[in-house]
Amino acid sequence: MPATDTPGVPVPHRVRVHHLREAKQRHEPLTMLTAYDAVCARIFDEAGIDMLLVGDSIGDNMLAHPSTIPVTVDEMIPAVRAVSRTAKRAFVIADLPFGSYEASPAHCLATSVRMLKEGHAHAVKFEGGTHLSGHVALCTRSGIPVVGHLGFTPQAENLLGGKRVQGRGNAAAERLVTDAKALQDAGAVAVVLEMVPAPVAARITEVLEIPTIGIGAGPDVDGQVLVWTDMAGMGSWSPRFARQFGSVGDELFAATRRYAAAVRERQFPGPEHTYQS
Repeated sequence: MPATDTPGVPVPHRVRVHHLREAKQRHEPLTMLTAYDAVCARIFDEAGIDMLLVGDSIGDNMLAHPSTIPVTVDEMIPAVRAVSRTAKRAFVIADLPFGSYEASPAHCLATSVRMLKEGHAHAVKFEGGTHLSGHVALCTRSGIPVVGHLGFTPQAENLLGGKRVQGRGNAAAERLVTDAKALQDAGAVAVVLEMVPAPVAARITEVLEIPTIGIGAGPDVDGQVLVWTDMAGMGSWSPRFARQFGSVGDELFAATRRYAAAVRERQFPGPEHTYQS
């Protein structure tokens, strides 16, 4: 994205749909992280992340669900609202959870409207290819930007046989290319490619005019996304494609231990933390 005179510090204007295409045209990589609350949204926004995804990954990362499948719209909206209220620059995208959009384009539109009206999101994301092009088209005509999601789609984990790379083999790769084109033609503003072989992701990126955002899809895409707990070293387990850029979990654990010790040893609160009158 455009930068100020200070290298690496983005301009503080709001990232919009047209900025995504412009970044692709300039071959400037886009950055995306998940965010589920105001605390992280503020940090990631001030750090210059272009897009914040309020993902249904809140389910297995924050709500102790075994997967994303149990997540409901009513669980999503408070998180979307918190992130949207906090982010001053980032483009905020809300996931549509499993069961909230598949039945029909009208079903999809109704949930998407809630994400914008109640959650104040700037766009929605949902999983699926050509068969959901009508859903994308109706949302787009209604003024709602849509980000597609292809490759490994977590909501279909049971059908796919688990967390498995998608797009292996010529036929599977061609289906992904066809799906990506269909989403673009229907009006999608970007497409997430998850757990896709790097050559396939590179080909999709080359044929599309809209940005591709990879997660486990290699380096030859227009941007990257990670679940923030994987990025920051907060989880007990991270997928193979993730990279830890910090050890926040270790530091939080150490800070908690220091706090507990100070309380037990009556070193906190001290005089400087106590109101005397």
